[in-house]
Amino acid sequence: MERWPWPSGGAWLLVAARALLQLLRADLRLGRPLLAALALLAALDWLCQRLLPPLAALAVLAAAGWIALSRLARSPRLPVATRAVLITGCDSGFGKEAAKKLDAMGFTVLATVLDLDSPGALELRTCCSPRLRLLQMDLTKPADISRALEFTKAHTTSTGLWGLVNNAGYNDVVADVELSPVATFRSCMEVNFFGALELTKGLLPLLRRSRGRIVTLGSPAGDMPYPCLAAYGASKAAMVLLMDTFSCELLPWGVKVSVIQPGCFKTESVRNVGQWEQRKELLLASLPQELLQAYGEDYIEHLHGQFLHSLRLALPDLSPVVDAITDALLAVQPRRRYYPGHGLGLMYFIHYYLPEGLRRRFLQTFFINHCLPRALRPGQPGSTPAQDAAQDPGPDPDPGPSPVAAQ
Repeated sequence: MERWPWPSGGAWLLVAARALLQLLRADLRLGRPLLAALALLAALDWLCQRLLPPLAALAVLAAAGWIALSRLARSPRLPVATRAVLITGCDSGFGKEAAKKLDAMGFTVLATVLDLDSPGALELRTCCSPRLRLLQMDLTKPADISRALEFTKAHTTSTGLWGLVNNAGYNDVVADVELSPVATFRSCMEVNFFGALELTKGLLPLLRRSRGRIVTLGSPAGDMPYPCLAAYGASKAAMVLLMDTFSCELLPWGVKVSVIQPGCFKTESVRNVGQWEQRKELLLASLPQELLQAYGEDYIEHLHGQFLHSLRLALPDLSPVVDAITDALLAVQPRRRYYPGHGLGLMYFIHYYLPEGLRRRFLQTFFINHCLPRALRPGQPGSTPAQDAAQDPGPDPDPGPSPVAAQ
């Protein structure tokens, strides 16, 4: 088949000028994602010249360029003006960093903390403007939530409440479901679900009036069955489903709802290895003797060691999550989901598209790979011949980033 001539140098100059104009209008940030996209588009251009007729090639390149721009371009932002936002869990981590950035941008920030004398609260008092207001609140206490609602109404009479950031999170055990106390499931649900639900419902009249934003910190552990994170993951899954319901129901009111699913970042709770050591010891001390004999103390030590190893690989820079919070609050068209962190695209691809066995193996490889419980090991009382023939897992691979840390 006869091929059409490719555009001349002058035509290419016009195309390049138009593309440059589009790039400038798109408000793209120069960085590795943009450079990678440009390299892929160049490779695609080379293939199209050799494999496709000119019109088809132009259509493919235009579609690829549009997709790349739409994925990489920063959405137009609303002005900060006099907007007010309430952020929960600002003692440390994402909440504290988000409060500092939003205050610096000119927001009126209402920051809740568990302890008004905590290091994080003292840091916010020191480095932030007088606009920032601190409030003590425990999401497990209805009286604290009621006080926070009244506090918010009193401090947003002139500005209105533009945004709520449900950042506070809780997790205190890393263990199999059978080894995790039921009280831990209740504690996670009280903070991560019921407390956030009560606060969000109480603030909806203000948010509906301002046609504002609800931003909630979820976790990939709420989307995937991460080993030993059932209590935390179940509470996050419930919260994300609730936010998706809010997103549909509040659409007529103009309230936009976003969920942020961060990877593993080095927040204060991740850095505090001593705290996780104490929780492991409490778990060992509280286990019924029958369970401790069936699983073995070394089984729990193995889980704990792999968990700590995964935390050492956490990302120290919290800015991707803070940037996602900022975009969800100010973008003209915020995303329903944000995935800050490394490797999350691969994780979700494996979770949604690969067979169940491969998904399970992937999570075990990159987070916690169980060893055999004591009762199933060859030669132990009660083990069957088939179990005696089973081999222990090989050397544990290096685990990768995990979504465990409470915000």
